[in-house]
Amino acid sequence: MATVTVSGARVHYEKTGAGSTLVLVHGTGSAGAAVNWGQTVPRFTSRHTVITPDLSGTEATVDDGAPLTAEGLAAQVIAVIEDAADGPVDLLGFSMGATVAATVAALRPDLVRRLILVAGWAHTDSDEYVRSLFTLWQDLGTSDPSSFGRAVATTGFSRGFLNSIGRAQFEALIPNMPPTQGTLRHIAYDLRVDIRPLLTLIEAPTLVIGGTQDITVPVEHSRALHAAIRDSSYAEIDAGHVMFIEQEDAFTKLVTEFIEDPAASGA
Repeated sequence: MATVTVSGARVHYEKTGAGSTLVLVHGTGSAGAAVNWGQTVPRFTSRHTVITPDLSGTEATVDDGAPLTAEGLAAQVIAVIEDAADGPVDLLGFSMGATVAATVAALRPDLVRRLILVAGWAHTDSDEYVRSLFTLWQDLGTSDPSSFGRAVATTGFSRGFLNSIGRAQFEALIPNMPPTQGTLRHIAYDLRVDIRPLLTLIEAPTLVIGGTQDITVPVEHSRALHAAIRDSSYAEIDAGHVMFIEQEDAFTKLVTEFIEDPAASGA
């Protein structure tokens, strides 16, 4: 187990594989990188070194419990990159992690070779649907943990995918994101976040990926990120929010082609 201390937080990360470095930043949930990326990491490790940090709010990272900010979480990713990588990395953020990865790229362009933002968004205030959904998660998390898990699993995947896996596998998804204090801290962050002023500072070649059936963060938010980031590329996957589980092959192909394409870096 590797850790790095940042502003009093002991940030855990895992490092595996060989080759150029790919950092995967997880989304909302106290289970962190293990649940988000457990199925995905092996798809990249034959050709890439993969680093998966656990941000504040996860069970693996200990901090003071203060409210989370994009800059504070970005500082944790920056510290992990500086501790574990030799030079700039390819940085991928999912959902909440997309807001963090974009912040890293904006504040420390020297550390990011290429940036991939998956099912992300820039701010919450002006979308009443997203604000209401996150508020519902927050309320269920404090009043009805079982319904919280069911709501998150239902909105995290497309209807077709959930029907395809059947009831037993669907029920098995419910405990993956328990409403711990850490998870609730992430949701509070999701409700506050606004990284719009940072998007114009991003210099790294960027790929934004949206899910056409995403009902957690609707695809319009990915399209808006693409429009706001200069010279970014854009792709969509016909899947729900957790598209790297639903459409694993399509997701892996998009990411691999982008980070291994010499043209993406102007080479």
